[in-house]
Amino acid sequence: MAPYFLLPTVLTLTGDWVWRSYEDLLYSIETGKPSAEKFFGEPVFNWLAKHPADAALFSETMVGFHGQEPAAVAAAYDFSGMTTIADVGGATGNLLTTVLASAPAARGILFDLPHVLPEAAPLIKARGLTDRITIEPGSFFERVPDGADAYLLSHVIHDWSEEQCVTILGNCRRAMKPDGRVLLIEMVLPAGDTPHPGKMLDMMMLVGPGGQERTEEEYGVLLGKAGFRMTRVVPTASAVSVVEAVPVP
Repeated sequence: MAPYFLLPTVLTLTGDWVWRSYEDLLYSIETGKPSAEKFFGEPVFNWLAKHPADAALFSETMVGFHGQEPAAVAAAYDFSGMTTIADVGGATGNLLTTVLASAPAARGILFDLPHVLPEAAPLIKARGLTDRITIEPGSFFERVPDGADAYLLSHVIHDWSEEQCVTILGNCRRAMKPDGRVLLIEMVLPAGDTPHPGKMLDMMMLVGPGGQERTEEEYGVLLGKAGFRMTRVVPTASAVSVVEAVPVP
């Protein structure tokens, strides 16, 4: 983890809403509903949209928590032949800027909610990529940018219910080129009782936004519901894998 992101990560993970959510774990187990929503009185991402300082801290926490993943993804997956890469729900652009460094011929589109994007411009400028990245506000429940070769969704799908995931993926399918692909950056769970950090994250998804981690088979089923065919799962040197899928004609 980069030292700059250590403080926000600690502040978020030890903050009231995280530990209170885990404190009420039994509520989530019994009801299947996120205890964070019970604490806030509304879904956690709705609450963050109304509290920009907390939203900025959360974005920095995600960079800290997943700090080793972007370089691992860029090293494991070949982005070199792409011309346009859309990072859907890409927050500060940490993943997109890292990927573009490995694909010098590509341009990027960073797509996220308006209250998140102000934190992205300084990072993109610091990495010298202002002229290669377009920042576009919007909600992936309504649309995503058109015409990209690849749509990155890093730790996006695990946040939401099955129905909401199908909506997000369906919007990607409608927007992409016929030969495009969707790339899910997630901790793919091993079957059975094999230890994996994604199984701890699965608990966090239960009590937090109300989503879940999935096995390779479960991702295949989910992608099929949205009109995709899963083509492969590419492991990386980090805890995440790249789940690749293409649209079914």
